[in-house]
Amino acid sequence: MKVLVFRHVPFEGAGRIESVLAARGIRLEYADLYHPGATAPDPDAYSGLIVMGGPMSANDDLPYLRCEMEILRRAVAGDRPVLGICLGAQLLARSMGARVMRNPVREIGWFDLQFTAAAGADPLFTGIGSTPVFHWHGETFELPARAEWLASSERCRHQAFRTGTRQYGLQFHLEVTPEMIAQWCRVPENCGDVRAVNRPIEPKSHAAEMSRLADLVFGRWCKLL
Repeated sequence: MKVLVFRHVPFEGAGRIESVLAARGIRLEYADLYHPGATAPDPDAYSGLIVMGGPMSANDDLPYLRCEMEILRRAVAGDRPVLGICLGAQLLARSMGARVMRNPVREIGWFDLQFTAAAGADPLFTGIGSTPVFHWHGETFELPARAEWLASSERCRHQAFRTGTRQYGLQFHLEVTPEMIAQWCRVPENCGDVRAVNRPIEPKSHAAEMSRLADLVFGRWCKLL
């Protein structure tokens, strides 16, 4: 079994998702459509799709983002497993006709996540209470029509949703490792965001809890494949 991962920059890979899938014998393959001349693999050859984050906007008129949104529309129509992370969640929402816009504030660092009542019966989030998770975004999304709202934070109302039975958009970064966070703070693409943060970002904060939660949530997503 294999899963196709759309990546938008080299430093935003699957992180903890890769190890969770590997432990279950599931292989992932990256599609880096942002490279000039890159072509999309056949999504029907994969058991599921994952769309990662990136510093660009879901509203940017970029050919590879248009291609990904068309693939997402077909995946939703076919009720295929999808996991969108940050930009990936925004692309999933936009592919379904929802609006992506600037969040009132940039949400960068560790902030608590609260789950809705609907999350209590959700296949991924049942039994999980309020918990600190890592965020790095300046935009947000409206909920697509008929989507189930699953999570929020004090700074961003729409943090997670499910559409259909197997398509999820997560605004937060449950996949990151401490090493990934440290790298994000160093790369030139993120310098403006880092300067805007009014308190230091500690990569190792909540690492044990994040690892446990990633194993649980991504492991549950694997069961949908």
